[in-house]
Amino acid sequence: MAGRRRGRGIKAVGVCLAVLAPAALAGCGGPATPDAGPGDVRRLLDRRAEAVLERDERAYRATGTAAGYDRLRALPLTSWEYRLKDFDRDGSRATATAELSYRVADYDRAPLTAERALTLKRRDGRWYVTGERPARKAAGQLWDQGRVDVVRGAHSLVLGVGRSRADLKRYATLADTAVPAVRKAWPRPWPGRVVVLVPKSLDSMADLLGAPASGYQGIAAVTTGEAGGSGKAPADRIIINPEAYGVLGDLGKQVVLTHEATHVATRADTSRATPLWLSEGFADWVGYRGTGRSPRQAAPELRRAVADGALPAALPEDRDFGFSGDAGRLAASYEGAWLACRMIAEEWGERKLVAFYTAVGGHDERAGAVEDALREVLGTSPEEFTARWRDYLRQELG
Repeated sequence: MAGRRRGRGIKAVGVCLAVLAPAALAGCGGPATPDAGPGDVRRLLDRRAEAVLERDERAYRATGTAAGYDRLRALPLTSWEYRLKDFDRDGSRATATAELSYRVADYDRAPLTAERALTLKRRDGRWYVTGERPARKAAGQLWDQGRVDVVRGAHSLVLGVGRSRADLKRYATLADTAVPAVRKAWPRPWPGRVVVLVPKSLDSMADLLGAPASGYQGIAAVTTGEAGGSGKAPADRIIINPEAYGVLGDLGKQVVLTHEATHVATRADTSRATPLWLSEGFADWVGYRGTGRSPRQAAPELRRAVADGALPAALPEDRDFGFSGDAGRLAASYEGAWLACRMIAEEWGERKLVAFYTAVGGHDERAGAVEDALREVLGTSPEEFTARWRDYLRQELG
């Protein structure tokens, strides 16, 4: 019996060789077994995400390295999910790319997303995470830099790494002062809450932005977010440069936080049609509003230009606000933009300034947006407005 079975097997193989083309020989033994690795890793990441949300350290450790657990522990989260994108296996080891989406409780209207690179190892029939970091060319996350500490304010959530709790409370106090100030100046609906990230250093700030640190030297803070107000974007993040911010006085620190909170508030009415002179000038107008700072005090670069007979011929272009350009030119651009918005508020009224801002942002494209809003809201033309602004600079700075 054994001999006949063996003989039949040989004959069957011979038929297969005679009939099938060489390229099909691999199919003679039946279809190859698919790699179960991707599915196993998806389930592994689901368990890991659930452990983060449940704050279950034991379950988190069961999925592999627990190096990041303590860094995440304090984050108030309502969602945390991985979506496996790529899986590359080499025996018992593998690398993977996943999209992480997460949402901070009470602040994010939709999940933020981050590309993550994972290393994995298979042991005793199971996969384990051995490392997680930002994917290539992806921005880092605050917890990549160390343990995240959290301070809640009345209108703010401050997340910091390497900062004392007292330091984070000071940021919360400034943010809590900024939000009501913005509400008074910007009557349109917005959530009235801000998230402030305070990293260790300028380099850490740049890592969160996925950009070179050289572009942010001297920049005290930036606000990230989606322009145009789809309603599906998560809350903006105000990211502090602790080196530049730290050298400011009390008033400067407050002006910066109020400026950035204004960007959060106006995001829904800021679009690609909005020039930077308007968005930055309006944010500075809100920041300085009620502080008592005069143009001669708050616009030193333009004051020197006026004194030297070098009055700007036109409102600043978008390129004039580039962080990597000349510091004096950048400062003068912000000052000129602020004074343009200040002029509108003084000569047409604060309500008209808000209406002008929303009218410009309501256009589908940049072309014609400012011109139409000047005509329809302020009853003037670009040429008349520019001439009036230049006269205003002479009057306020001369």
